[in-house]
Parts: sequence; structure tokens; C-alpha cells
Amino acid sequence: MTNNYLKLQFYSLPRNQAFARDAVAAFCLELNPTLSALSDVKTAVSEAVTNCTVHAYRGCSGLITVECEIEDNTLHMKISDEGKGIDDVNQAVQPFFTSAPTDERSGMGFTIMQTFMDEFKVSSEKDKGTVVCMSKTFNAEVENA
Repeated sequence: MTNNYLKLQFYSLPRNQAFARDAVAAFCLELNPTLSALSDVKTAVSEAVTNCTVHAYRGCSGLITVECEIEDNTLHMKISDEGKGIDDVNQAVQPFFTSAPTDERSGMGFTIMQTFMDEFKVSSEKDKGTVVCMSKTFNAEVENA
């Protein structure tokens, strides 16, 4: 199968979260995912885009870039921003950690992404932005069972 590629770029507006989630879900349909696997992808994308909107561009707007590539039976996703960056990535990926406690954030976004994806990595640079890379492999035999 030939690799397929998608790149979206949009403003960090809350209303664009659903757009990103649905666009990525539609893109990965060629992998014939189960409803459960599709829900995992949509949830992970929602969490990543929400993090960009809430934390990276707190109080202002900026660009969010979503890139996806299908390689064999695996969906690779890279969601990035050019926002304020994360001071301590190791701390940020811990369950219940939030940099916005007064906003009643649960601090579970990265934990949810890690749980629903097969591969997960965060890199960030102060005042330059954050990149979240995630992958999910769809096993045709298991998915169709």
C-alpha cells in the first residue's frame, strides 16, 4: 500500500477541535478501524488540540498543525504548536499535573493520549512550541474480528 499523508493547519480556536478530530478520523478510515479504535484516535487528537488551545496559546490565538501519515497499517500523527512551550515535559506527562489549576483542568490529557495510542512522545522548547507524536497500529485480523 502507498503511504498516504495529510496536513492541516488552523487557528487555536476551541471550535476547531471537532474539525481536527473528525478530519483525522476520516483520514484513517482506509485502515478499516473498529469503532473503539476510531474513538481512541479521535480522543487523542482532541486532547492534543485542546492542549495547544488551552496551554500553548493561553489568552491569544496561534497556529496548530496536524500532520498524519499512514504507513502500512499504522497511523502516525504529529500535532504541533508554536506557543509558549512546556517548562518540564517529564512533569507535564504525569497524571493529574496541570499548568492551569484555576481553570479546573484535570491534568489527564497526556495520560489519555498515552493510554489510547501505541506510541507517544512529547518534545517542547520554551517559547518555540510543543510537538506531540503519536502512532496507532490497526491489525486487520483483530480489527475485523
